[in-house]
Amino acid sequence: MNDAVHPRDIVLIVDDSPETLGFLTDALEQSGFSVLIATSGKAAINVVDRITPDIILMDAVMPGMDGFDTCRSLKANPGIAQVPVIFMTGLTETEHIVRALESGGVDYLSKPINIDELRARIRVHLANARSAQSARVALDAAGRHLLAVRGSGSIQWSTPQATRLVNAATGRDDGLETLADHIRTWLEEREKHGVTKEPLMIHQHGQPVLQLAYLGAIGGDEFLFRLTGVSQTSDDDILRQNFSLTVREAQVLLWIAKGKSNRDIGEILGLSARTVNKHLEQIYVKLGVENRASAAVKAANALREV
Repeated sequence: MNDAVHPRDIVLIVDDSPETLGFLTDALEQSGFSVLIATSGKAAINVVDRITPDIILMDAVMPGMDGFDTCRSLKANPGIAQVPVIFMTGLTETEHIVRALESGGVDYLSKPINIDELRARIRVHLANARSAQSARVALDAAGRHLLAVRGSGSIQWSTPQATRLVNAATGRDDGLETLADHIRTWLEEREKHGVTKEPLMIHQHGQPVLQLAYLGAIGGDEFLFRLTGVSQTSDDDILRQNFSLTVREAQVLLWIAKGKSNRDIGEILGLSARTVNKHLEQIYVKLGVENRASAAVKAANALREV
């Protein structure tokens, strides 16, 4: 029965029942899956620290950390956030089904498990997960500055370009973590007023550095934003007027004065490294300097005199 999946698909089964683990392991391995097992929530977390499964089957009722808490802990890990979790339990009350979905599960099966139904659901959720992953890969390849968040403000996923832009603008390697509170507040206000507000502005040292434009919901609790770097217009004008720069040259010089690298500047302004270098060549000529350090000093002095 190898018609279900590609052999590389890995299923992690989390259940404290040896009988259930044995039954599901045998059935799924016969269907072409590779199977990992964990007998507790903590054991599941340890497993995914070493190996990322393609899908997780989660028992809801376990001693210690139950399936709901385990799922929430797993979903907090960005590397696991997109892995589908199917809950399995003898509990059938609506409140338990709701808890399973709210904790990050994508589906719910009642025990005793019908293996044919389980295989069918696994196929569906693996296909959905791969479609979502393909879309993110396409966005990454296109160089889009996009990120998706939950209603709590936590980052679901981010394209590499968006991550670099945030880190460059905030001056932090973990810049994405600084956005959560801002995004959560923005979403709460939007929900309260029932309208789409103006773009969310992120400030650094009292100055706007990022703009997040809301693009819409892409799931029950997943919201998509487009990021744009924000330069300081007033400071741009000062540099432009002092040194007879073009608008773009003034923007590049401003970020040079803030200590950003060429790569950072390219990410913030949406320029290639080659274009940044060309602007720098013109800036050096107009400022009468030979390197970026001297340019930064001149720019800082001009801004300080205002």
